[in-house]
Amino acid sequence: MMRKMVIAMMFAAAPVVAHAGKVSGTVDKFWRLDCGAIHVNQLNAFSDTQSYPGQSRDLVSSCYLIKDGDAYMLWDTGLPATTKGTPNDPKKPMSTTLRKTIVEQLAEIGVKPEQIGLIGISHYHFDHTGQAAGFPNAKLLIGLGDLEAARKDATGIGAAIAPWLGADAKVEGVAGDKDIFSNGSVVMVSLPGHTSGHHGLLVKLPRTGAVLLSGDVAHFRENLDSDGVPPFNTERADSIASMDRFRKLAASLKAVAIIQHDPRDVAKLPAFPAGAE
Repeated sequence: MMRKMVIAMMFAAAPVVAHAGKVSGTVDKFWRLDCGAIHVNQLNAFSDTQSYPGQSRDLVSSCYLIKDGDAYMLWDTGLPATTKGTPNDPKKPMSTTLRKTIVEQLAEIGVKPEQIGLIGISHYHFDHTGQAAGFPNAKLLIGLGDLEAARKDATGIGAAIAPWLGADAKVEGVAGDKDIFSNGSVVMVSLPGHTSGHHGLLVKLPRTGAVLLSGDVAHFRENLDSDGVPPFNTERADSIASMDRFRKLAASLKAVAIIQHDPRDVAKLPAFPAGAE
């Protein structure tokens, strides 16, 4: 009973005014960052039922910056900086390129890498961890199952987050949901299936309200609407259950739902350097 009460408080939709200029249970500002582009030459790469024969699609790799007082948090860190300027290769099922690094974008709004105190990672795939090592002072939050997988394969899937794999590293393996600031303003939402420790993120803002980030619970709207599961997901049943939870949670909170790889969804948020409040 107590656990249910705690979860209900974490996801409570109505913020309360604490004092003039500040709304409790919300963060101050939220930016979407351009963390790369993905040209999918063979869209069936995202369907284990081969639902998209002969189709291609342009996706984005998006990251997010959260400001709460003097604290800054990154959600996902996009493609590796080494992919900057890489041309499309039509021979590959997916071809990636980066236009501008996270550090370059943060400089535009006067934020230095050492000011990033937290990095939240939805899952260990390279297009979500690529620039994490550029923020060595930050504490890393990642799903427990993904952290364990990264430690077992430290030179493979764990390479991009190598600074956080040591015994004394500033890292937390998150099991289930996690209320990051202990006031419901930023919550890692457990959505396993894409990987065993996969998470989305709920962010609450005083004007915009709730924003729900997908991680890779789905890669584009049509995939989410049809319960489409990529063949590289770790567990099919968990994937479908997590898509169901994502849709229902977004509806319950009347949240701005963002599928992080779908440019149509990312465009719901202000274009950088503007941010949502």
